[in-house]
Amino acid sequence: MSTQIKRKAIALFSGGLDSTLAMKLIIDQGVDVLAININTGFGATKDRREHMQNMCDQVGAEFRIVDIQDEYLQDVLFDPKYGYGKNFNPCIDCHAKMFAVAKRIMEAEGASFLLSGEVMGQRPMSQNKDALQIVLNESNCDGLLLRPMSAKMLAPTIAEQNGWVDREKLEGITGRSRDRQMELAKEIGLEDFESPGGGCLLTDENFAKKMFDFIKYDKFEVKDILVMKYGRHFRLENGAKLVIGRNQEENERLQNVVNDKYYHVKTVGVPGPHALLSKSATQEDQDMATQAILTYCKTSVEESYVVSYDGEEVTSSPFASREVMKPFSIM
Repeated sequence: MSTQIKRKAIALFSGGLDSTLAMKLIIDQGVDVLAININTGFGATKDRREHMQNMCDQVGAEFRIVDIQDEYLQDVLFDPKYGYGKNFNPCIDCHAKMFAVAKRIMEAEGASFLLSGEVMGQRPMSQNKDALQIVLNESNCDGLLLRPMSAKMLAPTIAEQNGWVDREKLEGITGRSRDRQMELAKEIGLEDFESPGGGCLLTDENFAKKMFDFIKYDKFEVKDILVMKYGRHFRLENGAKLVIGRNQEENERLQNVVNDKYYHVKTVGVPGPHALLSKSATQEDQDMATQAILTYCKTSVEESYVVSYDGEEVTSSPFASREVMKPFSIM
């Protein structure tokens, strides 16, 4: 009497509804699933770890975050083979890198195949048939990747051909309608599946402007990612970068930045934003930064105030209006 081998799959998991449902379709067929969320550094500004763990707990998947920030900057972001989307987003190259990483984990874990929540035609540029095939070819995952949400519209994969998964119990969803996904979520009793603050920052127009500006002046490194996510960004007259927090949460985030390219700047004796200024700033740019920071406080142009640059104090007055900084704003 032969014993059926218990199969394991690696799921590329975004935390969203599609990838959660895709995992559930496979888990219900008796396959163990390890959900991996690949951190490129450019995910949401809010920590979604708790939300993702909750989704995995609801469908019975193991959850792990995999950090590839160094690898992503080195291999993908600045020289994508298939170019950028509308903004700074190399979607096809990014997906191929993620699948290649997932395949490495699959081999290390002794898993049998990969799965993702991609729906054919949901994103016309990066999730059409041609783009999906390019991703498979570039990542050497052809045949290994099962897309349970659109499986019936795609060629059978190794998991289906070998009988590890019953193709008839998978879906054939295409296009941008969410009706079938909502129906499935209701059927399985999935709760709190609306992902808080998801999405990739590289697809955001304002974030892309900051990226294009940054690489004109400096080499982009992993330690720069956090700086890019928060605050008002300015490029001053002589090329220095100034970042000014917009609210308490951003001030706290900027305060925690560890990056030797910047001074930490704060007001002394008057409430004000936390700011970062390039250490390469000329005296002229530093003077402008000091006035700009004071302009974002409750201050008077007739008074002088103290501003600290990593503990070194300078005195200045604010500009008469924030309008002075508009020509230097990146977003």
